[in-house]
Amino acid sequence: MNLLPLLFYIVAGVAYGLHFTRRSPRAGRMATASLAGAVLIHTFVIGMQTMELGRLPFVGAPAIISAFVWLLTVAYLYTEVSTDERAMGVFIVPLLVVLQAASALGDRVIEPAAVLDSPLLAVHVMSVLFAYAGFALACVVGITYVLLFRELKAKQLGFFAARLPSLQVLDAMNGRAVGIGWLFLTAGLAVGAAWLFQLPPDTLDTPMSLFDPKILVVLLSWFVYSFELYARRAIGWNGKRAAWLSALGFSIVLLNLVPVGYFLTESHNF
Repeated sequence: MNLLPLLFYIVAGVAYGLHFTRRSPRAGRMATASLAGAVLIHTFVIGMQTMELGRLPFVGAPAIISAFVWLLTVAYLYTEVSTDERAMGVFIVPLLVVLQAASALGDRVIEPAAVLDSPLLAVHVMSVLFAYAGFALACVVGITYVLLFRELKAKQLGFFAARLPSLQVLDAMNGRAVGIGWLFLTAGLAVGAAWLFQLPPDTLDTPMSLFDPKILVVLLSWFVYSFELYARRAIGWNGKRAAWLSALGFSIVLLNLVPVGYFLTESHNF
């Protein structure tokens, strides 16, 4: 079922590419409409899977990645509508296409174990995924900041300067996205720990361990973003340094979503 949203994301990606290169208002409107259609279809697919299972279908790496794509799309569309700025779409939508394709390769609904049917676990998963969506936006904004910074530094006002917001706007967007993502990640980790501690002994087939790769990597990403927020306020690491930290943090998030989530985790395979 994840193939249908993937097709819509591909169409939206092509439309955003046309808008970015040609600066065509019509292509921009078509891009936004295509992405809105993609998220509506994706919402329908998740809703059908929820009805089939009787609970949110966020179990297994493919379903988690699909949910992340959906949340990132919603977050980006909100940002685009609220700022009336479509330039970021050409950088965001290709990421959506790649991740949704990875999800579609393992497209199957997994019946979750009874122990996973918990409101606390649902809040944990949704909070962490929303945090990842914020970090993805921060990464893309950070990369565009670096591209624009290099163009301005070379005193060649060309391709990016004509299409991207100012450095100040991009830096503010980066800081806001990281701050929101950090709050949701912190809340998600706290709720996940609360869920784990209230489980009766020997409930999980494989005991949860802090040394599980998925837990270690998410804690590493939390420390990276915590340092970025501290560095912004305490030592003035904004602009390019903050942009690179955002890119580093999201690289760790992607590591957790795909290779670790698919192949390396043992106790945290939901």
